[in-house]
Amino acid sequence: MEIFYILATIAVLGIVCFILQILSVRSVLSSGRAMGKDPVTPNFHPPVSVLKPLKGLDDHLFDNLESICTQDYPEYEIIFSLQNSNDSAYKVVSKIKDKYPEKDITILVEKCTGGLNPKVNNLMPAYRHAKHEYILISDSNVSVRKTYLGEIMQHMADPATGLVSNLIMGVGGRTLGAVLENLHMNSFIIGSVCFLDHFLKMPCVVGKSMLMRKSDLESVGGFESVKNILAEDYILGRKIQRAGKKILLSSHVIKNVNEYWGIKKFLNRHTRWGKLRWKIGGVRYLSELFGNPVFFAYLPLIWEPSRLTLSFALFVSFIKILGDLYISRLLLGSEFVKKDNSEKSLSAFHFILSPLKDMLLGIIWFVPIFSNTVMWRGNKYIICKDSRLLPFPETGLRAKSSQMLHALRAKFI
Repeated sequence: MEIFYILATIAVLGIVCFILQILSVRSVLSSGRAMGKDPVTPNFHPPVSVLKPLKGLDDHLFDNLESICTQDYPEYEIIFSLQNSNDSAYKVVSKIKDKYPEKDITILVEKCTGGLNPKVNNLMPAYRHAKHEYILISDSNVSVRKTYLGEIMQHMADPATGLVSNLIMGVGGRTLGAVLENLHMNSFIIGSVCFLDHFLKMPCVVGKSMLMRKSDLESVGGFESVKNILAEDYILGRKIQRAGKKILLSSHVIKNVNEYWGIKKFLNRHTRWGKLRWKIGGVRYLSELFGNPVFFAYLPLIWEPSRLTLSFALFVSFIKILGDLYISRLLLGSEFVKKDNSEKSLSAFHFILSPLKDMLLGIIWFVPIFSNTVMWRGNKYIICKDSRLLPFPETGLRAKSSQMLHALRAKFI
């Protein structure tokens, strides 16, 4: 039974960490409610350039894009950026422009292959066309309230603030992959971001919403400096922080709309993200495994199946289900989440799948240790330190030697 007690101890420590994550989410949301009642600078409304990189049809794409067009904000422009007019998102964004002729909307179609990160390739042309000093990068699969711009801009009234990101809540879920993704976003992702920000004072920027000044971005090398980086959002945040500016987490919750993901897409995404975090965090990546109590609670069933080990696994699963459900209810109870019927939140029944999700992610955790290649939007790359990307060589003898060289570089660069 020694193995059981060792693994059970790790699982209990994981539960403690999970409870701290819940407390940090509560704290961040509470601070947001306080700020919402007493805005920092209510008359601070400088013009903003909103950059929307587009690629393909996201779930509820029209509604997502429309939500940024209906902001209660005096002056802002929206730049929808695509690589070519054959992209399926082009027709959708054209309808948006037709529906809101009074808005300052630009549909920018410009092929850019300057880097290996396709999102940054979309952002670089949009950035060159942006008219205003303040820029907001907003992903195409997020939906926001009308007060979004006005509320997050309050943080920028302080000239010491360099970048503002947001809490993100996953909504939707009509397929297994989508449900698992939203469960993960509303537990591990939001819990980790709040824990790092609240307890460790280590901001973790998630690129679905990033507000910054052009001057601060250009002072750290601009988008050019991250064009070959997979985690461009995290690295940009780190660069701006190292330049002496504050990175803030806004309590304004935005919705990540996810309805029809397949299980394969879920597994591929988190395998890629695991490799990203391994290359950025190094030994700190271990904390993710030890912070997965469900995974360690079920391991003893492999070596010592018994009533005790099964009961412990079920007990930990029950605690995790309740905790994940509680975080979701905290988000739904936040005054920053608009309650409507356009995007359904997860039902209580969905949280029964939370232990399955944690077990899958526990298995995925080991993949980055043995593989340094990633597939992203149909392209294959080698991922190096700080998630820097290198092209994956094709086939043949020359390609094999090049692959060996890239592998060596990936380990030491």
